[in-house]
Amino acid sequence: MGRIYKTHLNGSRIYSCSTCNAHLAKHNQIISKHFQGKHGTAYLFHECVNVSVGPHEDRILMTGLHTVADIYCIECSSGVGWTYIEAFEESEKYKVGRFIIEKEKIIKEKDSW
Repeated sequence: MGRIYKTHLNGSRIYSCSTCNAHLAKHNQIISKHFQGKHGTAYLFHECVNVSVGPHEDRILMTGLHTVADIYCIECSSGVGWTYIEAFEESEKYKVGRFIIEKEKIIKEKDSW
């Protein structure tokens, strides 16, 4: 197996994996903080780094049927959320290519707030 390349995010207000502290996203990439994940509150992000994407699957979520793929921290393999692959309702298409990260699975980097 090859070496894992991790992205280090610069700037202020960084969200990191709560298990291993790998950077996942910047605060300015948040679209909404009003989403529901498997474990409670979740955030919708434009971009996310240091994650691997699992297999695609259709899921019935609170807003209807979507094709999603779970995302995992590349450092520790913890499940941190999912990404939207396809939305079947026109009003939900803005989510495609975006990332849900569960609040329970992230921490705010100490030095950045």
